[in-house]
Amino acid sequence: MSGVMTGARPAPEVLAWSRDLVRPALRAAVETLPGSVREIAGYHFGWLDEQGRPAAAGGGKAIRPALVLLAAEAAGGRAADAVPGAVAVELVHNFSLLHDDVMDGDATRRHRPTAWRVFGVSHAILAGDALLTLAFEVLADSGHPGMRDAARGLAGAVLDLVEGQGADTSFETREEVGLEECVRMAERKTGALLGGACALGALLGGGDAGRVERLRAFGDRLGLAFQFVDDLLGIWGDPTVTGKPTHSDLRNRKKSLPVVAALSSGTPAGHDLAALYRGEHELDAADLTRAATLIEAAGARSWSRTRVDELFHEALTHLSSADPASRPAAELHALAHLIAHRDH
Repeated sequence: MSGVMTGARPAPEVLAWSRDLVRPALRAAVETLPGSVREIAGYHFGWLDEQGRPAAAGGGKAIRPALVLLAAEAAGGRAADAVPGAVAVELVHNFSLLHDDVMDGDATRRHRPTAWRVFGVSHAILAGDALLTLAFEVLADSGHPGMRDAARGLAGAVLDLVEGQGADTSFETREEVGLEECVRMAERKTGALLGGACALGALLGGGDAGRVERLRAFGDRLGLAFQFVDDLLGIWGDPTVTGKPTHSDLRNRKKSLPVVAALSSGTPAGHDLAALYRGEHELDAADLTRAATLIEAAGARSWSRTRVDELFHEALTHLSSADPASRPAAELHALAHLIAHRDH
């Protein structure tokens, strides 16, 4: 699992392979949607511009579909058999993005105006609903003998995601949020879908129950690491890379993992950050810079980075315990490294 094993592809090549394999089926599925939501979905995915004309905007890395395909191979199956699962997971992920952008009031995604800014809040929400429904239709139409278990597993991941998103939203109106409950929120909001993606791939690849659960645990730990990195990028990320403004999470007074770690640190910097977050005035550029400095001074940035490293190694332990096929195991290792080091 060194990642240099003969035949193992580097992460960028794996992601390109995954996109090439999944994109035709994804586009074919989206084409079956009613016209009103099909245009919004096409815009959100980067296939169309605001007027519905063909476009070539970036559609994201598509990490989750790659995890589905590689997990299927790791379990001894074929990636081709897991394509419906990869499409379904990508549809669920983008359902959540469409809704998240509305709930968070985010104005940009992938360097373009978000769908709700272009088409309106109601239409963006409905497009997200359509993608979620379509995900289960894709699984149902796959004809795979494990379809019932696949649908049940994906539904469980969606319910966890919704519960996590609900907790995240409730944190915004609460003055105090415990670090443990913030971590549990992130496990549901992000970890559950990455874990579900790996479990779904292993199931469609013919893996037994034990292997499915060990690959789920790999994805779950990796998903929590993903959220930690995402939260670090939400404060210190380069806008040219993230597609969002500098300090975007702080501007919204979001109680992300580093923020809650700082607020609960008991340090002078943490107390100052709490006072800043409690204020009712809109945070200006100076406030945002100060908030980021206080989070770092409270030790929350370094703590978050340490947790990412720990979760990365926990994920690899679960991957090894699944006794995966060697080449997909090395490629899953490479993807895990990419996820855990996106902020480097």
